[in-house]
Amino acid sequence: MRIFLDRSINILPRPQNGGVSLFPSSKRLVLSFPLSPATLGGCSKKRIHLNMAARRFSVTCNGFTFDVDYDAGDGFQVFKFQLFSLTSIPPDQQKIIGEDDGSVISDDSDLLSSSGKLKLVSIDDEKHDEESSARGESGDDTSSFLKSDEEFARMLQAEEEALMLQHVVATEQSEQFEERLRPYVDKVLLYEDPVRQEAAQKTVPVDELEEKALVSLAKEGRFKPTKAELDHAFLLQLLFWFKQSFRWVNAPPCDLCGNTTVNQGMGAPLPSETKYGGTRVELYRCDSCSTTTRFPRYNDPLKLLETRRGRCGEWANCFTLYCRSFGYESRLILDFTDHVWTECYSRALGRWMHLDPCEAVYDKPLLYEKGWGKKLNYVIAFSNDGVRDVTKRYTRKWLEVLSRRNITTEPVVSAAVTKLTNECRRNFTSLALSVLQDRDNNESEELDRDLLSQDEDYSSVSLPGRQSGDKEWRLSRSETAPDSNDSLSTSSCPTRTCIDKHVTRVHNAIARLLSQCVENSVPRYRVSEISNIFRKMLVDARNSPHKARRVVVNPFIMLLFPYFDELLRALSLKFEIGGYGRVEVCLAGEPVFTSLSLPVVLDALEDLINSLNKIDSLDGDSLSFPLIKSNRIHSGMVVASGEELPFGIATSAFDGLRASKWEEPNGSKGGWILYRLKDGMACELAAYEITSANDAPERDPMDWVVEGSIDGGSNWHILDKRASQVFEDRFQCRSFEVQRKGLSCNVFRFRFLAVKDIQSTSRLQLCSINLYTRGQLSPELSDFEVID
Repeated sequence: MRIFLDRSINILPRPQNGGVSLFPSSKRLVLSFPLSPATLGGCSKKRIHLNMAARRFSVTCNGFTFDVDYDAGDGFQVFKFQLFSLTSIPPDQQKIIGEDDGSVISDDSDLLSSSGKLKLVSIDDEKHDEESSARGESGDDTSSFLKSDEEFARMLQAEEEALMLQHVVATEQSEQFEERLRPYVDKVLLYEDPVRQEAAQKTVPVDELEEKALVSLAKEGRFKPTKAELDHAFLLQLLFWFKQSFRWVNAPPCDLCGNTTVNQGMGAPLPSETKYGGTRVELYRCDSCSTTTRFPRYNDPLKLLETRRGRCGEWANCFTLYCRSFGYESRLILDFTDHVWTECYSRALGRWMHLDPCEAVYDKPLLYEKGWGKKLNYVIAFSNDGVRDVTKRYTRKWLEVLSRRNITTEPVVSAAVTKLTNECRRNFTSLALSVLQDRDNNESEELDRDLLSQDEDYSSVSLPGRQSGDKEWRLSRSETAPDSNDSLSTSSCPTRTCIDKHVTRVHNAIARLLSQCVENSVPRYRVSEISNIFRKMLVDARNSPHKARRVVVNPFIMLLFPYFDELLRALSLKFEIGGYGRVEVCLAGEPVFTSLSLPVVLDALEDLINSLNKIDSLDGDSLSFPLIKSNRIHSGMVVASGEELPFGIATSAFDGLRASKWEEPNGSKGGWILYRLKDGMACELAAYEITSANDAPERDPMDWVVEGSIDGGSNWHILDKRASQVFEDRFQCRSFEVQRKGLSCNVFRFRFLAVKDIQSTSRLQLCSINLYTRGQLSPELSDFEVID
């Protein structure tokens, strides 16, 4: 097949087993290669004309030479797309070099002033060649280039065959398919209703979610995020909150006695039910009292704000309303194989993002195909500005999906989607239409690129089977993972920086508090009492609005100020004397610093009170580890053998919080976590603490080895070994002094060899690890705030 390419095409198709020729009379570029009907709107043959200038360039790439004609009026970017169509090297990865002088061609002027002989290389391949050369390696990528071209040609041929079959088996015409979609267009328009949006906003703990969003960004080192970053973080917190606040219904409990029920079929809807779109009503009989319970499947999200229960349809319907009520550009996503979810446009990512409220999973569009094992066919997005076929976002098996898209033909799908979109946009301004068209084009290019991607991000990510719904129901739908995987995890953790200097400050402040109490001969029981009083005051402060945190306290608290001064500064809080002698605790700095530190202090004070209750007296002999936790190491880089996403990541082991933990999904028989000191600094490890997690004692570490490296991890030295260790309680903090002394290291590694019960779990988990250095710190570590 020969295709005449129009210069208006943004991304040119890729030639296979063919070449480039020029028609002298028309100066048209001709590419000969197999082409699928889908590429050209369902047609098997099409001629698109491209007027070309007479200037021809000879481009060498991977051992092949291409003659490419170029019209300067089209611009340099079009030239790069022409090269992309010939070589498969994306424009942003191209490096074009003049063969005569070796100069890099970067714009029109460079191109037109060159001799006409050019060399094209991939930036990534060039970097790889340089690295290989440094290692003394050599190689030729021509075979892999040819192999990928052959694979692409086979894919195009198979796609064309699938589309031809589609014409034979399709059962619906344009009007029928359109009628399948139209009800969802009407549904999403409900999300634009100000009354529904206001009702949704009133049910959300906005201050709490904003604070969690700020803290999540601060833990990544972004203390002054952009609005786009903050909006993105708030959206994720909204997703997690919704997961906890909405209830999944397998069979509703009995309305009369609350016991279990059994489905008895369908019933006729009542007027009060149809008022909110509840035209389908399931009936259930109580196992105990035989009372009939009605379960109307409401379609109006306003009613769902009240009932807060349902299955995936209700979940996605209500959550999409929440997203729109907070200003996010949102879509309701319909999967024809019986699932519904949401997409929101993330300005932080610059693209649409998948969000499944039933699973509390975000930005993992291959969840259904790779995790649930779904056999997708049509995935359609509905919003107030149109309808989109987004199936390609959710598959990497397009040919298989295409073979199942037999309800109608691709031109019919495209026509129906286009017609509904035009209806949605009929009253939009020309500027709005232009913006939407650009975004549509960008999304189309993104979806096509995704189909050809190798999904390196997914190679180490384990996507879970379906979690929502009872197990029997999920098994009947074949939506459980084949390996019974029930969580989102990764075996290739990125290296992250620990944002935990505030944890060290808290420990140092408590050490200072205890030292002052001993100096002033304050009895142990009294220290425990005043610590408890101070903690209760901080609980009140935590429960106040985070942006203007302020709490009135008993003036007696001022007597404790000398003891808790440093702890207040660690919290970025201060005492203020108001009118009539009223004493208040309020913010002394940016709210996020207090939000980050406050839960750490509350946990640390609780641990302190428990420790004080276990000792007979508080004196100078008591001021040692583990009661005194000074010289805590912080701000290092952490990486691990595996981690749970998004709440069990490796840095959670060093954030000082009981509410978090590090979880290694495959660590029961061996897992590791590595801590690298910042900026190449080194110190001697004197002691460490490990705290058990909130649940599942069978996952507690039992045997481990602590190692140190003086050369960045090339060679390791054993610092400490422990075997048959048992954590009797949840959140139990156990302290260990390092056996080997005198070795200053810049990297530490914990190798966990076994958990408490290897037979019952594949997982390793722990709440926290704290590392403590010995003696006076080096000058490079002066910001550690050492307590003498």
